[in-house]
Amino acid sequence: MRIGVDVGGTNTDAVLMSGTDVLSKTKTATTPDVSSGIITAVDEVLQAASKQPDIVQGIMIGTTQFTNAVVERKGLSRTAVIRLCLPATTMLPPLVDWPSDLKDAASFQIYMLPGGHEFDGRPISELDEANLIRTASQIRDSGVQALAICSVFSPVDPSFEEKAAALIREEIPGIKISLSHEIGRIGLLERENAAALNACLSVTAEKIVIGIGEALAERKLDVPVFWSQNDGTLMDSDFAVRYPVLTVSSGPTNSMRGAAFLSDIRDGAVVDVGGTTTDVGMLVNGFPREASTFVTIGGVRTNFQMPDVFSFALGGGSLISQNPFSIGPESLGYRLNQDGLTFGGTVLTATDCAVASGMTSIGDPSFVKDLDSSFTTQVIDEIQRSVSEAVDRMKVSTETIPVVLVGGGSVLLRKEIEGASDVIRPEHFEVANAIGAAIAQVGGQVDKVYSLVDMTRDEAISQARTEAVQRSIDAGARASTVEIVQVDEVPLTYLPSNVTRIRVKAVGELAL
Repeated sequence: MRIGVDVGGTNTDAVLMSGTDVLSKTKTATTPDVSSGIITAVDEVLQAASKQPDIVQGIMIGTTQFTNAVVERKGLSRTAVIRLCLPATTMLPPLVDWPSDLKDAASFQIYMLPGGHEFDGRPISELDEANLIRTASQIRDSGVQALAICSVFSPVDPSFEEKAAALIREEIPGIKISLSHEIGRIGLLERENAAALNACLSVTAEKIVIGIGEALAERKLDVPVFWSQNDGTLMDSDFAVRYPVLTVSSGPTNSMRGAAFLSDIRDGAVVDVGGTTTDVGMLVNGFPREASTFVTIGGVRTNFQMPDVFSFALGGGSLISQNPFSIGPESLGYRLNQDGLTFGGTVLTATDCAVASGMTSIGDPSFVKDLDSSFTTQVIDEIQRSVSEAVDRMKVSTETIPVVLVGGGSVLLRKEIEGASDVIRPEHFEVANAIGAAIAQVGGQVDKVYSLVDMTRDEAISQARTEAVQRSIDAGARASTVEIVQVDEVPLTYLPSNVTRIRVKAVGELAL
């Protein structure tokens, strides 16, 4: 049996599953420290199913903690960034476009040293080991806790990053090191940004992962804990400590994976309505469609794997104003159960209008029976229009597609969306995010540029496939179950010589 947990801005949801069956589910308020809310949710699903902790084989968690650390500029490690590049790329130094308050929060130190490669693997300049050792001494003496290393075109040849990391570990044992080729894709600044974000989260990630593991063990849940990634797959705790930045968009991803599982829809749109925001994404072959452009996190432009999601301020706790008419963007969030009209409070919310319109029976409908019916209809119509526009924005053609409604706030929506061939609100829709975490597989992905001068196209693809499979196994997949689910090839005609970019994704079942 598995427990799936997903932490949102308003609620923390959890489910206990046996195979594909949901045995129990719960929705609790997200706590400021997040961790205690996770433990409470785990306790509640076990109690609801009258099960003992020893029946649980694994716990899968999707959390906002690492995202919150970046957005709130809290708990970030003192970090250094080394770019291996000289004499190239000096016009745009590391972190050139970062918000100043974020740079200050992690007390970044920046170093630019010889190294890096051309697109075809030729060195820009050789690695200066003596210079690296001197730099390591400076970093050690300054009290830096984490380090990001980025070499030009490291996805083509990562050897300089790996050699630099080995030298620095000899000088500074125990330092957390993030290598850009393991996190980001082609694109120096964005890959470097992703590695720097990962580095400044690394110490906090270790504390969170170890802390949750210890708290679960105290409840006799001494089982493997896995963490949701941005691409809809899982990684084990050791992997999460090394790559915390790969979890920052796991919430919408879990909802989409859960929606695909509950509805049996593999290609279509998913609308996830929470307490504060609505996320709209697209399913492709059962997995979230990946963003094809750069993604901004906490004001930082990055290029690692992220779901293509359109988010806007609409949720069950959204405040409603009559004069002038408006819905949100402010929300009661976790206070909905205390301050909303239908719960005996004094604040008019979107949920109150849905209850007054007879769409749901949350709370006590008698508290909203005197709301003007024409006004509540106006509110619901506007919500419907906003969601229809969002779905249309995410579509890539004019063809109708199935739409799956999930999240507790989806009770605000009628099962009529413009451009939809079918609108489905499946059973357990309110905890689809936790289900998505519980049923997720383990994945590995490769995104590299290959020169086809010294190897054939088939050899390059084979090499990428082998590496993707190994990355999946390293992340916790059972080797016998790993399969390739995606192979993309893009010839890079703007570069000289015969060069192609290959992306391969492999997934497999958890090795429990």
